[in-house]
Amino acid sequence: MTKGILGRKIGMTQVFAENGDLIPVTVVEASPNVVLQVKSAETDGYEAIQLGFEDKREKLSNKPEKGHVSKANTAPKRFVKELNGVDVAGYEVGQEVKVDIFAEGDIVDVTGISKGKGFQGVIKRHGQSRGPMAHGSRYHRRPGSMGPVAPNRVFKGKLLPGRMGGEQITVQNLQIVKIDAERNLLLIKGNVPGARKALLKIKAAVKAK
Repeated sequence: MTKGILGRKIGMTQVFAENGDLIPVTVVEASPNVVLQVKSAETDGYEAIQLGFEDKREKLSNKPEKGHVSKANTAPKRFVKELNGVDVAGYEVGQEVKVDIFAEGDIVDVTGISKGKGFQGVIKRHGQSRGPMAHGSRYHRRPGSMGPVAPNRVFKGKLLPGRMGGEQITVQNLQIVKIDAERNLLLIKGNVPGARKALLKIKAAVKAK
């Protein structure tokens, strides 16, 4: 069954394995999450749990938010996400979910908002090739053909310059190298989406072998 936790990216470092291999890791702080709601097939049509992470000031939350979290006897949360495909029988409102739900060696999927890159051209945004930079060429970093003449328009989905990054991205099948339950830290092999301090959803991998 699916299991997961919400956390915040602290940054990257490296650790050494027992055989001497150097492993690049991303450090994720996942302080105890609170179960804010348990959704069942009878009441909601599907099974899921709603997790809340990181308290926010009362002043920044509205009345419905306060009412919602009061059922779990906790403060309003900055980051609220649902995990579906969970065995809801093992959860109840107000329960805490900690990093120890995972074990070293577990394979996870990490979801976050990628770094925003601003307005970029097709070479950086879509990995297209540039034209020759010399020999009289006047085609360097442009998008290329806009498509056939006949439709008298540019087809939807044409790869063009535009805003890049700042999208929700999931990186799949990352390994948990180490867990520090005392400091609520997960060390995940490789990189995960987002800048430092980005909010992340860490979930048991869907396609793990």
